[in-house]
Amino acid sequence: MEPRNHTHFQHFILLGLSEEAELQPLLFGLFLSMYLVTFTGNLLIILAIATDSHLHTPMYFFLSNLSFADICSTSTTVPKMLLNIHMQTKVITYEDCITQIYFFLLFTGLDHFLLTVMAYDRFVAICRPLHYTVIMNPRFCGLLLLACWLLSVLQALLHGLMVLRLSFCAELEISHFFCELNQLVQLACSDTFLNTLVIYFASGVLGVIPLTAILFSYTKIVSSILKISSAVGKYKAFSTCGSHLSMVSLFYGTTFGVYLSSAANQNSRSSAITSVMYTVVTPMLNPFIYTLRNKDIKQALGKFCG
Repeated sequence: MEPRNHTHFQHFILLGLSEEAELQPLLFGLFLSMYLVTFTGNLLIILAIATDSHLHTPMYFFLSNLSFADICSTSTTVPKMLLNIHMQTKVITYEDCITQIYFFLLFTGLDHFLLTVMAYDRFVAICRPLHYTVIMNPRFCGLLLLACWLLSVLQALLHGLMVLRLSFCAELEISHFFCELNQLVQLACSDTFLNTLVIYFASGVLGVIPLTAILFSYTKIVSSILKISSAVGKYKAFSTCGSHLSMVSLFYGTTFGVYLSSAANQNSRSSAITSVMYTVVTPMLNPFIYTLRNKDIKQALGKFCG
C-alpha cells in the first residue's frame, strides 16, 4: 500500500484499554476517580507548600514542581480518554496526537530530572549539612529547575520533530488510550530507523543517567548515615529521604516493569494496560507517599484545610 503524508489524513483511532461496550462505564468511572484524586492531591501539596513559610526550602520547592509535573502529565492523557469514552468515539486528530506526544514526553522527562535533582538535594543535606544553605541557595535551585525544564523541552521537541518527518499508511489504529510514541512510529510507512535510534538514545539519557545519579547520591547518603553513632540520628537522617526514595522506587519500578513486560509480551493491548501504572497510578500515589511519611506536609495541609 502506498504511503501517505500526514496532510492526506485527519485522524488516528485510539483503541483504548478495551473495546467491550459494557466495560466503558467502569473504565470511565475508574479513570475519572483516579484523575480527580491525582489532580486534587498534587494541587493540595502545591498550595500547602506555597502558603506555609516553613516549607519554603529547596526540598519542598522541587516537590511542588514535581506535583505540578504530575498534574500536567496526567492531564495530557486521561481527559482525552474520558472524552472519547463519553462521546463514544475513538478519534484523535493528527495535530492533537502530536501535541499529546510532545507534552507527555515533556512532563515525563521533567519527572525524571526533578527526581534526580531532589536526590542531589538530599545528598547535600545529609553529606554536607554545614554547607547546605550555601550550596542549595535560591539562585542555584532556580538554575537547577531551569536546567530540568530545558532538558525536558529539548528531548520532547526532538521526538516531536522526528515524528513530523514520518509518513503513514491507511492503518492508523493505535492500541493504546493515548498517542504513545513507540506505537505511532510503528504505524509509519516511511523509514523509521532514525526515529528508533533517537528513541533508544533518549531512553538511555532519561533512564540510565538520572537513575545512575540517584543511585550514586544514595550510596553516599547511606555511607554517611552508617557513620552516625546515634540510632536516633540515623533514624532522623533516613526519615528525611524516605519519601523521596519511595517515590523513586515507585516511578522507576513501574517504568522498567512496563518496558520489561512489553519486551516479553508483544501484545500492544497488554502493554497499554500495564502502562497505566506509570502514566496514571504513580502520579496519583505520590501525594499519599509524601503526606503519610512527612510530618511537615501533614501539618501544612492541616493548616491549609483548617
